[in-house]
Amino acid sequence: MTSKAKTIVFGVLTAIAAAVCVRLGIWQLDRLQQRRAQNAIVVARGEAPLLSVADLRGQDTSITHWRQVQVDAVADYEHELVHATRTQNGSPGVHLLTPVRPLDGSWGDTAILVLRGYLYAADGRTVDFGKARESDTLRLKTLLTSFPPIKAGQARMQSSPRAMRLLNPDTIATLIGRPVAPFVLLALGDTIMTDITRPSRVPPPAVTEGPHLSYALQWFGFATVFVIGFVAFARTKRR
Repeated sequence: MTSKAKTIVFGVLTAIAAAVCVRLGIWQLDRLQQRRAQNAIVVARGEAPLLSVADLRGQDTSITHWRQVQVDAVADYEHELVHATRTQNGSPGVHLLTPVRPLDGSWGDTAILVLRGYLYAADGRTVDFGKARESDTLRLKTLLTSFPPIKAGQARMQSSPRAMRLLNPDTIATLIGRPVAPFVLLALGDTIMTDITRPSRVPPPAVTEGPHLSYALQWFGFATVFVIGFVAFARTKRR
């Protein structure tokens, strides 16, 4: 292959590589726009008026997701569970899941699952449920969140009957002995731990733009490097 032919082949490969990098950069910018649109929805819903638990009956949770909800309910501490192997500020622990029964009776026998907070647990699953109790009747401001997508595998930890590896609503309903509402309410409040036997609230998900902009700049930078490298190569060959 002649020197000119090698330069042409190198140029074609460089153009393809640069085009792929540019396309990936544009894709990241599209992801950024989607993230910003989603953030705008989250912020708007967070600033909307409080809903009551009764308002959620029959609602599409995709519409009420991230809305704040006022909870006045009786706690079912006997059927509390934990979401195992959670962390907060680098410490191992669990998320405390408390079934509650609204005082207005709007949900009948269906349990509303409230994530009351984080509890320290050295092994990531064992806690003293008795010490973690609050009042029998809970009055909480909460954030409506959804159950995570169902994954394959054992939802319940065999070594700890009240610990969940995966938040599967069907498994939870079986464990507590009654139906479970199709959402989880995240209790809002003080996230600072002052007593390792008492739950501290779990911070709501942060509204950020993520790494999409930096990734886009990186891809555009790679494309620029490819082009500059080819130009330098071509000039060297001509000399």
